Amino acid sequence: MTYCVGLQLDRGLVFLADTRTNAGVDNISTYRKLFTWEVPGERVMCLMTAGNLATTQSVVSLLNERDLAASERTSSLLTVPSMYQAARIVGDTLKGVINETRGDNGSTAKTFGATIILGGQIGGSAPRLFMIYPEGNFIEAQADTPFFQIGETKYGRPILVRAYDPAMDFATAVKLLMVSFDSTIRANLSVGTPLDLQVVEKDALRLGFSRRIEETDPDWRMISDGWSDALRSAFHSLPDVTL
Repeated sequence: MTYCVGLQLDRGLVFLADTRTNAGVDNISTYRKLFTWEVPGERVMCLMTAGNLATTQSVVSLLNERDLAASERTSSLLTVPSMYQAARIVGDTLKGVINETRGDNGSTAKTFGATIILGGQIGGSAPRLFMIYPEGNFIEAQADTPFFQIGETKYGRPILVRAYDPAMDFATAVKLLMVSFDSTIRANLSVGTPLDLQVVEKDALRLGFSRRIEETDPDWRMISDGWSDALRSAFHSLPDVTL
């Protein structure tokens, strides 16, 4: 399992992904699940993955190969004219990998399933954020649904729903995501540090601030410990129940 979140803000996009993979309690590894592409001044994209690791690695490898082999007759993430077309390429690639793998051994599609968050901006259009399903179809973030989660989503969702504000600055957004991840990590051992952070500023058309957040990172420890203290304080401040 994993946990990834993409936030759409007035200022741009923020992505945060964990790196833990879990094939049993005695087989836990670290793999990057956040990938980026850019043509500075023209386009920038960020992709996060959850699901079968072999599937997601194949998808990313095929997307990179497509970039290298792009021509006038074939499109790639570095040549498509819109983020919508980029999402279609990712969706078709994901669906193709799943169907090809399933066809080899007769297993169900769910065994090799994966879900992807894709976001970014191409010059001349606004930043866009998509969630792409194993079937290859996708949905786009809107004002009513301004963020996407994939993987182990339920523990970190309440704070996002309560505290998200599209006008928040990047520092506040990262703090919000850290709290969401801290809640998830404390509740589920299949999600864990280090975390990969990527900021995409609106109209910059290049990768913004990025960072790998380790368990010992001072900002992470401050947010994690402070959130725990704040919750305990809030709980004890509530009135007692009459029995």
